[in-house]
Amino acid sequence: MKTPMEIKMFQETTADIISTVEFNHTGELLATGDKGGRVVIFQREQESKNQVHRRGEYNVYSTFQSHEPEFDYLKSLEIEEKINKIRWLPQQNAAYFLLSTNDKTVKLWKVSERDKRPEGYNLKDEEGRLRDPATITTLRVPVLRPMDLMVEATPRRVFANAHTYHINSISVNSDYETYMSADDLRINLWNFEITNQSFNIVDIKPANMEELTEVITAAEFHPHHCNTFVYSSSKGTIRLCDMRASALCDRHTKFFEEPEDPSNRSFFSEIISSISDVKFSHSGRYIMTRDYLTVKVWDLNMENRPIETYQVHDYLRSKLCSLYENDCIFDKFECVWNGSDSVIMTGSYNNFFRMFDRNTKRDVTLEASRENSKPRAILKPRKVCVGGKRRKDEISVDSLDFSKKILHTAWHPSENIIAVAATNNLYIFQDKVN
Repeated sequence: MKTPMEIKMFQETTADIISTVEFNHTGELLATGDKGGRVVIFQREQESKNQVHRRGEYNVYSTFQSHEPEFDYLKSLEIEEKINKIRWLPQQNAAYFLLSTNDKTVKLWKVSERDKRPEGYNLKDEEGRLRDPATITTLRVPVLRPMDLMVEATPRRVFANAHTYHINSISVNSDYETYMSADDLRINLWNFEITNQSFNIVDIKPANMEELTEVITAAEFHPHHCNTFVYSSSKGTIRLCDMRASALCDRHTKFFEEPEDPSNRSFFSEIISSISDVKFSHSGRYIMTRDYLTVKVWDLNMENRPIETYQVHDYLRSKLCSLYENDCIFDKFECVWNGSDSVIMTGSYNNFFRMFDRNTKRDVTLEASRENSKPRAILKPRKVCVGGKRRKDEISVDSLDFSKKILHTAWHPSENIIAVAATNNLYIFQDKVN
């Protein structure tokens, strides 16, 4: 179904584990963040006349250290450098801008190119040392000379000291003047020009923390309406809020929740119903949510149940006890739409990722691994055998490797190109081209 183009990253240490993947609005750039606080940006190769098939390959464009480890002396807590989320801003000029965040601090980065350097200063020599004014007898006009292309990343804004709890989401508003950052109990609204203050728009912290029953797990702005946003909770509910209704959006406009099936009730019900990701469709008509076992699509006009439910790995339902013991049941899988909102993609274990076609109702399981991802090799669908006789091309549910998991994926905004982060490797696949 897909053709791997190239395995881009071969890394070994914990710091190199990829923690977020994001295409920019044109799909020409792809950014990844890792546990070591680094951001790596890949740029798509331009098509050449003698190598037509190479169009679409992504190569490293820029790498920079976005966050460093810090220590909160008041609370005696270490603040990890791990990049939790990256969000691109639409390109307005020759430079690119992106937001990156760790647990506490959001940064706005400018990524720009330089291929000329000024020469011929009057007060400095060619090596940059100051000249003795007494030796200056003529006035020179500085000129720009060509140089090797250099990509620079500079922090333009640092938005800090606004979150008591760990930031799990950032989302750029459609007005491109504001963005929001969400932690476990609060959501803050920021203006890109103001770094020393934010506006609290959601606060679910109870007066007594012993009464706490749920936390915020993800939040996102509507793609077209700058006043609307959604946030999901650990109880499996989604709240849609309208900032025109009140300054503090503690009262939601819409509340999406599916009644629990009593026949499926178990000790793990609350844990597996927690929503790990929420995404608006590009059209703005639908919301997609991911919990531990399923992906659900909700119509904004129908709150009582989802219009579509897709089983990601239902064969794990009998394994929940062991998944609880090894903490895998708390893994937070993301989900993404394709550019036309017709296909959904999300990750699973054993380096498997799932695709669901909303129109044909077909689904496929594919594997991202070095063994089957030679350049231009065709990915073969994988099947998991639950019990009974196993066929030659199937894998037993007992043989799945739960240490290999695909939590982070991204889909090109207009083409069938996907990026899949498998622990510390990044795989990029595209539709088979004849």
